[in-house]
Amino acid sequence: MDTLHPENDRLPSPPLISDRVLINGVITPLTLTADGELQWTESALRKSTTEKEILSFAVEGNKVKLKTLVERRGSICCGGSGGDYARKDFVFEPLYDESRKLWCDKLRQRLDSLVGRPKRLLVFVNPFGGKKTARKIFLEEVKPLFDDAHVQLDVQETKYQLHAKEMVRSIDLSKYDGIVCVSGDGVLVEVVNGLLERADWRTALKLPIGMVPAGSGNGMIKSLLDPVGLSCSAASATVSIIRGHRRSLDVATISQGTTKFFSVLMLAWGLVADIDIESEKFRWMGSARFDVYGLQRIICLRQYNGRILFVPAPGFESNGQPASYNVDKESSVSDKTLGYQGPDTNLEDLEWREIKGPFVSVWLHNVPWGAENTLAAPNAKFSDGFLDLIVMKDCPKLALLSLMTKLSDGTHVQSPYVSYLKVKAFVLEPGARIDEEDKEGIIDSDGEVLARGRRSYKCDEKALMSYGKLQITVDQGLATLFSPE
Repeated sequence: MDTLHPENDRLPSPPLISDRVLINGVITPLTLTADGELQWTESALRKSTTEKEILSFAVEGNKVKLKTLVERRGSICCGGSGGDYARKDFVFEPLYDESRKLWCDKLRQRLDSLVGRPKRLLVFVNPFGGKKTARKIFLEEVKPLFDDAHVQLDVQETKYQLHAKEMVRSIDLSKYDGIVCVSGDGVLVEVVNGLLERADWRTALKLPIGMVPAGSGNGMIKSLLDPVGLSCSAASATVSIIRGHRRSLDVATISQGTTKFFSVLMLAWGLVADIDIESEKFRWMGSARFDVYGLQRIICLRQYNGRILFVPAPGFESNGQPASYNVDKESSVSDKTLGYQGPDTNLEDLEWREIKGPFVSVWLHNVPWGAENTLAAPNAKFSDGFLDLIVMKDCPKLALLSLMTKLSDGTHVQSPYVSYLKVKAFVLEPGARIDEEDKEGIIDSDGEVLARGRRSYKCDEKALMSYGKLQITVDQGLATLFSPE
């Protein structure tokens, strides 16, 4: 273990217990502080923090074994699996029976005091997502960490599309402290939609949802881990769930008549939707499929007629032109319908703006990352009550190729060919391609097809909505996520 330098430490907290114990056969002073730090001295001061590193403990004979987790990039380093964290057992031996009992009491007291740590979780594993590695990731990287933390797991492999949604909609959730999705973003979307269709949706939405990256996109977990400097790895994601910190998440309601879909990631029409959906023929490539097919789509660039209307967030009122919008009365909330029906917002009283096509791409984002390598909306926030809108009306192909290479760091939004703003409400009126008016596009939300236009990719397959006007509204902080901070 590396040395921790005392000058970098905070002011010391009072000890809960301090005694001499055996560590590696040497009698050593060991202290558990009120802040949950274990401190001991060999050649210099070393410590392990209960809240971050100690998952659990067990008594083995005269010894106390701690299951610990440490950050590889931090000041404590030890062997273990890949990622930002490593697992290690820390063993010490109290010199007396009474001392051992007191140590166990204080460790249990400290661990039990950590608010939010889950004790039982419902886990969905999607064996079909991305490169089909979710089962392996769960067994080798996720489950051992939960076992170390003494978290009980009820594991369900999804067998078909919408399986997770069906289960969440009807299952007794009262025995769980959270739901975990070992998958790409698709199962997360199913879980949120299932929760929102429950009669007790207000209570159900307080149950935190955790993500472990095991699919093609992984945009949500990347958005959670990246701001705190953690890699988008199964270990980092699992540790975030074990620690039990939570944050709220905006939910967008996409409406067409009485049909609704609840989105937590994005909505796309035009170039981004075409790449996202049509690239599924290359799903075996994992996330590389988006780059490969994206190049093909730029070379054979499409533009679409249509119109978008939006209610800009404060500071973005100069975008577009003034417009009026008549709300579709069919989409209004009904008290007789079970489940969540969308935010109760009077849209007619809002200040609407419009942008008319043709468009290369229209992209709405709820969180910053659309995939592990796509920082689609760098200014997006989890619960600010707004969606980030990225619009591209026209762009030369060479400039577009350059712009697409900037998606990895978010600088594409600085392009003069891109309009980037925040909106509170949004309406999409999609049209046909400008070069072939008998061909229409695809509307994609959270990686799934919402609508397929005439002669579009797999246009004969049924979609949830028709290729026509859609209305999107946002409910601030409606859902709950496990979060690293």
